Amino acid sequence: MTVHALPGTASFAACLQLFRRYPLAVTPHGADGAYRSMILMNRAAGAAGIFVLTQARDDLFVLRSWDRRDGVNQEIRPGEPVPGIICQAVTGSMPVPHDGALLGWVTDSQVTVLLMVRCRQPIPWDVPVPVPVPDIQVMPLAGTSNLPHWPPFTASPLDDGRLWEYVERGQIVDIAPLVTQSAGRAFWVPSPDRWITRHDKGCVVITGNLPAEDYWLPAGVYLDHWTLREGIPAPPAGQLLTLPGVVDLARRIGRA
Repeated sequence: MTVHALPGTASFAACLQLFRRYPLAVTPHGADGAYRSMILMNRAAGAAGIFVLTQARDDLFVLRSWDRRDGVNQEIRPGEPVPGIICQAVTGSMPVPHDGALLGWVTDSQVTVLLMVRCRQPIPWDVPVPVPVPDIQVMPLAGTSNLPHWPPFTASPLDDGRLWEYVERGQIVDIAPLVTQSAGRAFWVPSPDRWITRHDKGCVVITGNLPAEDYWLPAGVYLDHWTLREGIPAPPAGQLLTLPGVVDLARRIGRA
């Protein structure tokens, strides 16, 4: 879902609308010492169509390329015109949930799939290597390989274009508040070499059912969907929690 196209002089209002309409895409104020910002993706433009929109002041937004070598660095102020390409970037792009966001795909009031968002730029900014693009890792609950319980966008979440429609309908929920209130019940486990695949990026272990007001998050192991497609079984949750690098997600999300 995108903001409707507006004249160049109204781009500032469009920026305000983005920040008001998509709070889940806004990096919390002060994270890493930075201003509030969000990532915008224009799927038609490929990697060059990824931008960072920053609210520098109440009367100033700055739009720059995700990969600074692409050259966009434009201030957007109230009432001031901007080039058409900037207006299109603001009004024709899809916001991405902020880095570290932990979401759930809900089927019949039950979270069946976890979605972990990664969209943090490397530092320093001028690294002479390809900049990794934003990504959402899709992790279904192991043992529930019933594809109707998986999101239709499982293979490529950011290419679907309907992410925010699912959020508005309650099919995608922000489970970060539930996890942060349940310290010691949800853990991130990096993949050990002995069962990692080229697709795998780690997994999440939920040690007990976590109920929320409108849904519940079942206990179990949530694995990258490519791992499940390849038929690789998940080790027992107890074994996973003994591995090095395990992190309580309540603390991890709290630091995001």
